[in-house]
Amino acid sequence: MTMLSLAAVLAEGARKYPDKVAVVDGPLRTTYRELWQQSLAYAAGLRELGIGPGDTVAVLIPNLTDFPRVYYAALAVGARVVPVHLLLTAEEMAYVLRDSGTDLLVTHSSQLQTASTAAHKAGTKLASVGPLPPDLPGAPQRLEDAAAAVQALPTYVSREAEDIAVVFYTSGTTGEPKGALLTHLNLVMNATVNVFDANEVRTDDVVMGCLPLFHTFGQTVGMNGTFRFGGTLVLLARFTGEAAVDLMVRENVTVFHGVPTMYIALLEAAAKADKLPALRLCVSGGASLPVAVLEKFGETFNAKIYEGYGLSETSPTATTNQPAFGTRPGTIGHAIWGVEVEIARPELEDRIELLPTGALGEIVIRGHNVFAGYLNRPEDTAEAVVDGWFRSGDLGTKDAEGFITIVDRKKDLIIRGGFNVYPREVEEALARHPSVVQVAVIGVADPVHGEEIMAVIVPDQGENTALTADELIEWAKERLGKHKYPRKVRFVEQLPMGPSFKVLKRELRRTIGGQ
Repeated sequence: MTMLSLAAVLAEGARKYPDKVAVVDGPLRTTYRELWQQSLAYAAGLRELGIGPGDTVAVLIPNLTDFPRVYYAALAVGARVVPVHLLLTAEEMAYVLRDSGTDLLVTHSSQLQTASTAAHKAGTKLASVGPLPPDLPGAPQRLEDAAAAVQALPTYVSREAEDIAVVFYTSGTTGEPKGALLTHLNLVMNATVNVFDANEVRTDDVVMGCLPLFHTFGQTVGMNGTFRFGGTLVLLARFTGEAAVDLMVRENVTVFHGVPTMYIALLEAAAKADKLPALRLCVSGGASLPVAVLEKFGETFNAKIYEGYGLSETSPTATTNQPAFGTRPGTIGHAIWGVEVEIARPELEDRIELLPTGALGEIVIRGHNVFAGYLNRPEDTAEAVVDGWFRSGDLGTKDAEGFITIVDRKKDLIIRGGFNVYPREVEEALARHPSVVQVAVIGVADPVHGEEIMAVIVPDQGENTALTADELIEWAKERLGKHKYPRKVRFVEQLPMGPSFKVLKRELRRTIGGQ
């Protein structure tokens, strides 16, 4: 039995760099010692609220110091963490709480309205952190109050390395989000390998934390990675290019992690800025980075972007361009240390058959980063992990020098601004509109977000149904998270069909996608 806890990432940081600033959040500066002590106090507060080893704590907190405080507190008390996407509707959030069996939702007071509704719908206990308005009727218990009433935990509760630490919710092509189970070993290894093997970090590095901490990229590569090597994480709760440039200059940021849309926004902001940050290391993931952006960023900021690739199910990093192997724009680099990434025959569902160098096939991944499966979904797990390899659903190639290139997706996943959007879920919402006969949702190229969501609609041809694009977009806005509703709508008389009456989205992308 091997004991390991993801909480050790912060605990060991506090032991090694007690007086160093771990997090900068506006004017608030918190050292490693302070952050760990606060997490242990919150952990005792969680225990007072009935949380113990093996329980599940959902976390709904923006990029504020309270996120790591609550995250490591939940880990320290031996619970598993469910990070909740800030843009979900109350209904979508309630689904995550129910499906994960969440015992307690900890929300920041700024998210209280949605959190209260979601917790009520799911029958989940609620606690808050952050300032609450005085005399708020029906206010939830404050975690700070529960923590203040008891002694802080002396240290974290030990866990087995293969116990579940975090459950990331990731939609499938069915549109119903699935809980990807990540172990303590998965996440400790990914944070460690990211900083000590994939990149050349320095202990005096200052890291920009503008990726959402609820997202696997921001959480593992950003937060856990930074604390693993003893850097300083500078948080930005609401990203804009100008705000990020100003903050990076002010705090002497040297490392930037972002999705392509963020790099585009930084380039736009740079044109208006008096001064630019002296960035040393930039990492891109979440969607493919246009080579033109990579080159222009290098010229403007005098910094190299290392593009990588991963999924929630792979902790997330699977490959990245790495100094050790050299970089190649337009590729996702090499597999990280201890992980194998190969190309397999995509049409074989029951076994993995690897393809020779240069062949196009499905990207498959094996190693310490592959998740423990989907929560309560053995069939989905069996489909995703075959012969010990995780099937990514992405198509790519691997050249003779080991560089991997993503060519296309097996599934119809849309990645808008680094967030995964699953067409089926959007289609379900639009199909409920009384004037919609048929709908197909596709991703179309977009210079800012990488991909934009387009709904292709066959409307009801009745006399009294003059359906407009604006009406449909408003309909979708009310029923879907902010990152999911379509920004573009096209009306057609019929959708292209294959012999089995399946909508040919490939054909739609070809004929309509460029419009």
